[in-house]
Amino acid sequence: MRRTTVCTLAAVFVLSLASAGSVGATGWGPRLGLTLDPDQVHFGAHVDAGYLADQLRFQPNFELGIGDNRSIAAFNFDLLYLFNSNMGAWRPYLGGGAAANIVDHDSRRGNSDLQAGLNAVGGIERGLSSGGRFLTELRLGLIDTPDLKWTVGWTFNH
Repeated sequence: MRRTTVCTLAAVFVLSLASAGSVGATGWGPRLGLTLDPDQVHFGAHVDAGYLADQLRFQPNFELGIGDNRSIAAFNFDLLYLFNSNMGAWRPYLGGGAAANIVDHDSRRGNSDLQAGLNAVGGIERGLSSGGRFLTELRLGLIDTPDLKWTVGWTFNH
């Protein structure tokens, strides 16, 4: 993949994170999990960019998947609707968003593709005594993105 494409995607992602500060970013955290089709392990980070409307949070993330003879760098721009819950510290959410995926099939030859994708997300998060949150979620790939991802993550307040 050309460096300009990667740099452009990284710049768009960084700008979205910078704009997140203007809407009230409240934290960030690591994430890791398993991917099916392709079969991979993924890891990355997310930003709690704050609420755009009542119970609607913008939470972009970056994930790098490795395995199954390829690597995938995924830039996900998620909008999450958090439900009010009577489950104590647990709070379910649904959402989705656009994705930009860089799929590297053979790093020795630079055989990479840029794919625009669409995801649906469902999960649950739990408030922690430290003020942060633990999350676990399932991500379904709807268009040009991995079929299924199971992820756990933590959000640290800043």
